[in-house]
Formats: sequence, structure tokens, C-alpha cells
Amino acid sequence: MAQNYQVDFKVLNKISNKHSLEWVLFSKEELISSIAKYNNLSTSGSNKLSWRHLKYIIKNNSYLKRIINIADACFELCHWPSYFKISMSIIISKPNKKSYDFSKYFRPIILFNTLGKLIKKVIDNRLQFHLITNNFIHTSQLDGLKQRSTSDAGIALTYFIHLEWVKQKMMSTLSFNIA
Repeated sequence: MAQNYQVDFKVLNKISNKHSLEWVLFSKEELISSIAKYNNLSTSGSNKLSWRHLKYIIKNNSYLKRIINIADACFELCHWPSYFKISMSIIISKPNKKSYDFSKYFRPIILFNTLGKLIKKVIDNRLQFHLITNNFIHTSQLDGLKQRSTSDAGIALTYFIHLEWVKQKMMSTLSFNIA
């Protein structure tokens, strides 16, 4: 039996208007600081370009400017090129196994286009900064944010459990990781 639900849209009027932000073009400093965090020994991306090579390429101002133009164009056109979406899966064997007869002794990894990963990282950093500074993310949100680690999540969980104990309530937790 279908039920009719009445929605009260007045709740939307209670949400304060936030000022809109104009997207600023990417800077050389943003790209350079983002790429510096990648390990030179990491596996090359699906385009066979390693971080070591990309770090060398961006030392040339002309090439760095071209990469910035690509990043700006992706954002301005609201388009992520299919070239950046191409991935390659490889299987790595886990070390120190007596036999490799079982699939659990292997680890699959997915390699994406290195340049696309760099541009995505710069966009992610900028969006996260704006979301946090404008209070769009609740303070209890921990996953995937800078300066909010697994230890921070454990401390928050312990705090909530202790709050319930003080109220003489029983508390159970269930946790799992979806990879």
C-alpha cells in the first residue's frame, strides 16, 4: 500500500545562505606542493608516467603552465577527460607466503593516469579546505580528512561510549572496513 508523505519545505528556509565562492585558477605552488608529497618510487600510473618523471617535467615552467592549463580547462568545462579515467589493474603477490595457491595471498592494485591523479589531488585539497573553513563538514566527520586520523576516530568513539556509561546505559559498537 502506497503512503502519501507530506514534506515541510519550511525547514529549507532555516538554512543560512552561504556566500558563493568564485573558483580561482590553479597556481604553480598548489601543483608543486601536491606533487611533492608523492613518493618517487611509487608505481607508474596507467600512462606509464612516474611521479619522479612528472616532478622533473614540472621543473620546466612552460610544461608546468601547460599542466595548469589542462587542470583549469577540466574545471571550467566541467569535464573530466576519458584519458584520465583509464585504469589498469595489476596483481601483486604478498611477501613471505609458502605457497601462492590462494587468491588471498595476492593484492590487487589499480593504477590511474598520473597526471589525472595529480589534478584530482589538487582539486580535493582545495575543496576540503573550503568545506572545512566554511563549516560545511560536521566536526564528527573524520574519514578522508586531513588532520583527522583513525586515532581521532577512536578517541571520539571512546568519548561517546563513556557518555553513555555515565547515563548508566549499555553501549555496543560494530565496525568494519569497506575497501
